[in-house]
Amino acid sequence: MIDSLFIIDNLGDIFLQKHWKKLINKSVCDYFFDSLKTHNKTNVKPVIATPHYFIISVYRNQLYFVAITSKEVPPLFVVEFLHRVIDIFTDYFGDCKESLIKENYVVVYELLDEMLDNGYPLATESNILKELIKPPNLLRTIANTVTGKSNVSATLPSGQLSNVPWRRAGVKYTNNEAYFDCTEEIDAIIDKSGSVVSAEIQGYIDCGIKLSGLPDLSLSFINPRLFDDVSFHPCVRYRRWESERVLSFIPPDGNFRLMSYTIGAQNIVSIPIFVRHLISFREVGGGKMEIRVGPKQTNGRTLDGVVLEIPMPKTVLNVNLSPNQGKYSFDPVSKLLVWEIGRIETGKSPFVRGTINLQSGSPLPDSNPTILVKFTISQFAISGLKVNRLDMYGEKYKPFKGVKYISKAGNFQVRT
Repeated sequence: MIDSLFIIDNLGDIFLQKHWKKLINKSVCDYFFDSLKTHNKTNVKPVIATPHYFIISVYRNQLYFVAITSKEVPPLFVVEFLHRVIDIFTDYFGDCKESLIKENYVVVYELLDEMLDNGYPLATESNILKELIKPPNLLRTIANTVTGKSNVSATLPSGQLSNVPWRRAGVKYTNNEAYFDCTEEIDAIIDKSGSVVSAEIQGYIDCGIKLSGLPDLSLSFINPRLFDDVSFHPCVRYRRWESERVLSFIPPDGNFRLMSYTIGAQNIVSIPIFVRHLISFREVGGGKMEIRVGPKQTNGRTLDGVVLEIPMPKTVLNVNLSPNQGKYSFDPVSKLLVWEIGRIETGKSPFVRGTINLQSGSPLPDSNPTILVKFTISQFAISGLKVNRLDMYGEKYKPFKGVKYISKAGNFQVRT
């Protein structure tokens, strides 16, 4: 399936390569670099066909993960595996950065050896991999350097021998807890008049499960018909979801993503923030700007971490603004105006107003800039999603259960 993997940094340097079936020369990445030159770095073609190979890539954390296949395979399968590799690196090293990967080359190659067997996915669950390959720490690194040993365990993970390969056997906890984080990101485009051009919610439920034994969980929602599209962890029994709209599963041990979903195609998405704006450019006296922001349809919840980013036209020299809340900054090189507002309480509407200085003699900008909005709302689901109950079978103890809701902006644009 996957013959080779190349990891490339933002400068175009290949700093790690792994081959499973045969050695493929890194010159195959020239096709990828050619595509990179003609496209934005985040808009590179995810699948590139060459005379002898297919190149499938993802871009995350300012790194390109490029998989090479000699045969035609389902590209989404490879893309999902590459994202799983990144998630595993993040779980092991705390982040997926070039420096951390270079510091842990040995563990990285050990992980890639276990995650793929002859090019086909084998072990991709974090808790199973941690039984097989111990996460790096200072003492273990020193001991392995002195003794010449590796992090790979001599015994096969217990989960690999059962029909529940994502969960290790014999799990025991003093405090049995199950936490569910429901996170929703809203992608929206708002036109000049404030009308919604498009709006969609990308959501996911992340779990932190610390339960003894082999618990069998059932998670139900008050309004499960909201979901337009869903993607599940392999532990979920899909037939029961199809018939009852209930998530029934034996969970992995530790942290994992239970499901991802999309809302928007068949539902009306409410917009939790309003942005009123007035941006004008004139030949005499430069330009003027006035922006007001406030919460809308948040059920009394406060907006946190509110930030407005405005890529200004190239002819803008500087801006002189007076915000009544937060602070602003303008980069004269990138022409990016950032207004960091922070928290907005219910009933308050921060505003900023001032002037825009333009280059003398330059033509006026053809169009007004687009405002990019960022925000988070705690304990609030934009879609109205709500967990009904969580039941546990197979074990006699009573666990502590917690559910947290978080809403935040994804690609949220306001056209001016």
